[in-house]
Amino acid sequence: MSPKEIAEFMLENDKVAVWLKVELLEVEEGRSKIAAVVREDMLNAAGVCQGGAIFSLADFAFALAANSYGKVALGTSSNITFVNPAFNGERLIAEAFERGRTKRRGVYEVEVKKEDGTLVALFTGEAFIKDREITTG
Repeated sequence: MSPKEIAEFMLENDKVAVWLKVELLEVEEGRSKIAAVVREDMLNAAGVCQGGAIFSLADFAFALAANSYGKVALGTSSNITFVNPAFNGERLIAEAFERGRTKRRGVYEVEVKKEDGTLVALFTGEAFIKDREITTG
């Protein structure tokens, strides 16, 4: 399967990505770029985008990049730093970059930004790469 076919399969079958209404912008081996618009049901009591929604967007970009080679890759650790708030109606873009990969491990960084380039969050994640191929069946 190509990285795009894998990403399309994941977009249709990942329940959180469906809830976020993720838009696929770009994908290639070791890299992905996605977007989602902050909605009212993503806001916390302070009226800003809840950190869990931002984390989930970054985590899905990480998953797309890590799984883009066709082998099942599962996150084993992650960290996020929130830099700026996001608000209702703002479009967030999450771009994942592979920083290192071996047969069994991959390390990724994800930048979540607003459309104007304002940094919202920095995410790092490590994935364990299994022998199993991703299948759509």
